Formats: sequence, structure tokens, C-alpha cells
Amino acid sequence: MPVDEITSIAAPQTVDEFRARLAALGEGLPKRLQQCASHVAGNLDRIAVSTVAEMAAGADVPPSAFMRFCQIMGFSGYSEMQRLFREAYAPGFPDYATRLANLKGGAGGASRLLAEFVEAGRMSLEGLAKSVDEAALSQAVEVLARAGMIHVVGLRRAYPVASYLAYVFEKMSVPAMLHEGAGRLDHRHALRPGDVVLAITFAPYSEETLSIASDARARGVPVVALTDHLSSPLARLSDAVLTVQEVDFGAFRSLSATIAMAITLAVAVGTARGQA
Repeated sequence: MPVDEITSIAAPQTVDEFRARLAALGEGLPKRLQQCASHVAGNLDRIAVSTVAEMAAGADVPPSAFMRFCQIMGFSGYSEMQRLFREAYAPGFPDYATRLANLKGGAGGASRLLAEFVEAGRMSLEGLAKSVDEAALSQAVEVLARAGMIHVVGLRRAYPVASYLAYVFEKMSVPAMLHEGAGRLDHRHALRPGDVVLAITFAPYSEETLSIASDARARGVPVVALTDHLSSPLARLSDAVLTVQEVDFGAFRSLSATIAMAITLAVAVGTARGQA
């Protein structure tokens, strides 16, 4: 979407609208504004608590460039954009001390917690069964099955999913490499023509995962995304997008539905390669 068009539209009223606007920006922005967009996409959770100078430093741009980015998003400035996240986003993702404090004092102790998390998992699984995009799932399996090497990347909350996929692929003799970021080692140099990146990230999105996906796309390496929304910044970098939304309890989100999607992908890819 041209920048001149964006500056003439109203500011997003919800975080979902903000994500959609961010995705609609595309890659036609000037370099500095593209840096702002990439940094914001990977650090949505920081907007409510960071100054414009801190966000600009994270994007490696001057504050004036970051203010310009806010304006093309439809806001009058950084304060208005920050207010959206303080009112809508930050309360949904309190820090872990706050989450634990909110859960204290409930009757039933650990047994009650188990029942609540089981119920959240059940609802997540039912939601996945009802909302799965079968065409996108088939496309993802097809892309992954023909890959010379599957590069699996998922950090933070997505790391257990990525490591599990790498484990299952290895057991089925499917060539796979886990990009885990241990020791800040960067293995993207291993990307080769004919490979595929399987990237996994959820809000607040991992900047490292987005960076590898962006680099893969620039090299012509296909990207399969496992994320939470079609408006996720990862979606616009991907050739196939699978979305999974987890129901939370006390602002803690399990990975019940995500693991179900992961094992489905792994077994389907293993089966397709075996048939080939």
C-alpha cells in the first residue's frame, strides 16, 4: 500500500487492526521505515512500556524516523500509538509476577490449576478443529515434503514446538535443522536453494524468527509459518500460513493446540516423503 494512502486513513482502534495495518504496509517502505516496521512487529509487547527514543534505538533509526512511522500507521504521534497498547495490549500480557499474584488465593490449589489448564487446552483443541484451513495445511505439507532440508526456527514460547518438530523429523529420517539461537549463534548461512524454513512465532513476535524468515524470503527460500493470526508479521513473509490460537488461563497460554498442529505437520510430511 503506498505511503501516501496510509497517511490519509484513520488510526487503528484495536491491536488486531494495528497488526492488519502493519501487514498491509508491505515492503515498499523506505529503508528506515521498514526497520521501524520490523522492530515493532517483533516487539509489540514493548510499546506500552518504552519511550520513543528506546523504540527508535531498537530499530536503529533516529526518533524522527520512528515518529514518521507512527504517522503512516495513522497516529498523530508515538503517544497516541502507545496509548492504544497501554489500554488494550499490555493488560492482556502482564508480567509473570503479576500473573502468579492474580492466581493466588484460589481454592483447590494445584488440582484446580490442573483442571483450568485442561479446560483451556480442550477449548484450544476444539477451536483448532473448527478453524483449520485445510487448503493451507495441504499447501504447507506439500512445500515441506519436497524440501532438501527443513530449517525449523522458533524461540521463546515457540521453542518447545520447534524442538519437538526437529525431534520428530529426525526420528522419521526427514532432514531438519533446528535454529535455536544458543550462544547467539546464527546458522542462517546454512540456507540453500531447495530448502524450506518452518518458522513459528506468536505475539509478542520473536524478532529473531522474523529476521530469519525475512532473510530466507530474500534468498528465494520458501517459508512455512505457524503463527496466531493471518495479520501476524510472519504471515506476509510466508508462502503457506497456518494459524493456531490458544485459550489462556490467568494470562498463561499452553501449547495444546499448537503441539497438535505440529505433530500433524510432522507425520503428514513424513508420510508424503515416504510415499514419494
